[in-house]
Amino acid sequence: MKTIVICSGGLDSVSLAHKVAAEHTLTALLSFDYGQRHKKELDFAAACAARLNVPHHIIDISAIGAHLTGSALTDDIAVPDGHYAEETMKATVVPNRNAIMLAIAFGVAAAQKADAVATAVHGGDHFIYPDCRPGFIDAFQAMQNHATEGYAAVTLYAPYVNGSKADIVTDGARHGTPFAETWSCYKGGMRHCGRCGTCVERREAFHLAGIADPTDYEDADFWVSATGGFVATEVK
Repeated sequence: MKTIVICSGGLDSVSLAHKVAAEHTLTALLSFDYGQRHKKELDFAAACAARLNVPHHIIDISAIGAHLTGSALTDDIAVPDGHYAEETMKATVVPNRNAIMLAIAFGVAAAQKADAVATAVHGGDHFIYPDCRPGFIDAFQAMQNHATEGYAAVTLYAPYVNGSKADIVTDGARHGTPFAETWSCYKGGMRHCGRCGTCVERREAFHLAGIADPTDYEDADFWVSATGGFVATEVK
């Protein structure tokens, strides 16, 4: 299956790239510059492409991102600290981001005669991000079947959509993912902050997977208090 992986440079998408390279035919990595404050993640995506010896395409949609206002990832709004599933994390939603990126990726895949577009959405995303849920994945595939009918047949490959981030860490380790060469922190500083939702989720995932976390955090222990006693109901 000739597959293009949407790769941000984060733990999830880099692990997915290594999985696809091992199990299918990885043809390229596709990244997006949407004006995110943690744009340094794109450097990690480029490093992944070089490591796996495939082309890396960065598509600049920053002009579009400038109109998707109200997110802590693109506007001058503080990135909240705490558990990924807390209500405050809705501040990190970029409206319709995944739908926009996937639509572009499907166009690229159709043009390049690829069989699939792979995305690393996972169960931990379901709390806050509606465009990461199984229902969205299924509906997007159905829509694209109509959009490319008679021209291309592209599959949306989302192997982690019903799994956890700890499952991704386990799978990534199995495929030799160099976790230290990934970037998750939404604050985009010199080091992972250890306090934002994605840092907390990252640190917790390594703990639950029983795999050593090589990440250098500014606050390596905050995740304990952030996750302790927190219970959230997953949204399907």
